[in-house]
Amino acid sequence: MKTFRSYSEVLACIGQEVAVSDWITISQAQIQMFADATGDQQWIHTDPERAAKGPFGVPIAHGFLTLSLLPQFFESTFEIEGSKMGVNYGLNRVRFMAPVPVNSRLRARMTLQAAERIEPNGIQMTWLVTVEREGGDKPVCVAESLARSFGAPA
Repeated sequence: MKTFRSYSEVLACIGQEVAVSDWITISQAQIQMFADATGDQQWIHTDPERAAKGPFGVPIAHGFLTLSLLPQFFESTFEIEGSKMGVNYGLNRVRFMAPVPVNSRLRARMTLQAAERIEPNGIQMTWLVTVEREGGDKPVCVAESLARSFGAPA
């Protein structure tokens, strides 16, 4: 966990890999809950028997489930002391580069690409988030994520 004591410390890390998250496991129950929440019940995600005979040999996580883990990765990799609020401001680019088979372990590498102050007391950060699957030969997701923080020391 990287701790920034001020926005100036954040700005000093532009261009650097700031942190790597812990591993998290993607279970079938989690995939099913995501399917229920989004209405995406496609069999490659939710039907283990049929998925076993499909192109991946097992159920796979939804791409958007992988993407929805970004807040968890942010929460576990860095904090800005004194921040009163953080918000997801959006995404510039997202790619799902490899499937996430059920029971995979994922982690994220967090690289700060850009940051700029927002008046009166905030900062906008552009993070390159590279989600890796344990044992995988390429990332499962690469996303450029915009996050804002308000209220911390300048």
